[in-house]
Amino acid sequence: RASNSMETSKFTFIIILFLFGVNDKFSSASRIDSHKSCNFPAVYNFGDSNSDTGAISAAIGEVPPPNGVAFFGRSAGRHSDGRLIIDFITENLTLPYLTPYLDSVGANYRHGANFATGGSCIRPTIACFSQFHLGTQVSQFIHFKTRTLSLYNQTNGKTPFCKEVLARPNDFSKALYTFDIGQNDLAIGFQNMTEEQLKATIPKIIENFTIALKLLYKEGARFFSIHNTGPTGCLPYILKAFPAIPRNRDGCLKPLNNVAIEFNKQLKTKISELNKELPSSLFTYVDVYSAKYHLIVRAKNHGFVDPFDYCCVGAIGRGMGCGKTIFPNGNFIVLPAKTQQNS
Repeated sequence: RASNSMETSKFTFIIILFLFGVNDKFSSASRIDSHKSCNFPAVYNFGDSNSDTGAISAAIGEVPPPNGVAFFGRSAGRHSDGRLIIDFITENLTLPYLTPYLDSVGANYRHGANFATGGSCIRPTIACFSQFHLGTQVSQFIHFKTRTLSLYNQTNGKTPFCKEVLARPNDFSKALYTFDIGQNDLAIGFQNMTEEQLKATIPKIIENFTIALKLLYKEGARFFSIHNTGPTGCLPYILKAFPAIPRNRDGCLKPLNNVAIEFNKQLKTKISELNKELPSSLFTYVDVYSAKYHLIVRAKNHGFVDPFDYCCVGAIGRGMGCGKTIFPNGNFIVLPAKTQQNS
């Protein structure tokens, strides 16, 4: 729960994220100044709630307040009180915020689209919170691209709709393709597997991830930014779901974090292989785990009272509701179960 604006902390978060980003071909410093060194005309994003800008809202109903209130002043389809990492990325590239692929009202795909959907997994499984797994998201992109090219061919790209709303055909090969997914595969698996059993599933998860990346490469994608998974064992709903499992000195579940670390190790190896295997491509590995863990263990330095006790609206919140909403002196304040204030 934040004692100051959580947006300030999120801005700090994005700076830390790029500082921790690791890639064999480019230094961190060059990526931080991306708006000067890169000229991506569009961004296509795939993932879960970490980068969902409104797909789950379009599919099953609006994400309720206090989500969105710190920056947008209203619910904005994000599982956050403000912006997400993907929002900061598009801002840094001087591009508009991404429109969810599933959003049919007021959509504009001139500079990309967002296929990320809250609760999604890499692998197709009925146990996942959402059935929009990574394979489905890639299929949606392929359909999106096919329909875009078809409309351009039918009108020679001369209609106002093509000029103002649709993606430009030539931009697909120049765009940045971003990924933030994998957290739910591990969190769900931990519900009925031991640490070692869950680790044994990682090669198959990475295989599914690789298939998706290669399909996009086949469709012309060349620039990939891939976030590793964060410290899943530090998620508040995970800590609430497994109260009997001992925590490490930082307050997180060590077994699940060990699985996340192993997943990231194998993902980084695969990304290195893809850089060598696929010509004219660039796969960038971004170390989100270190960035998030940094914020958790230094929460008070970033304005948070308690990194493990925060407002979580939705079914997967496991009962950690936001409680009563009040507006003293025009200020939006939420009183959760423990009666501490979130402003």
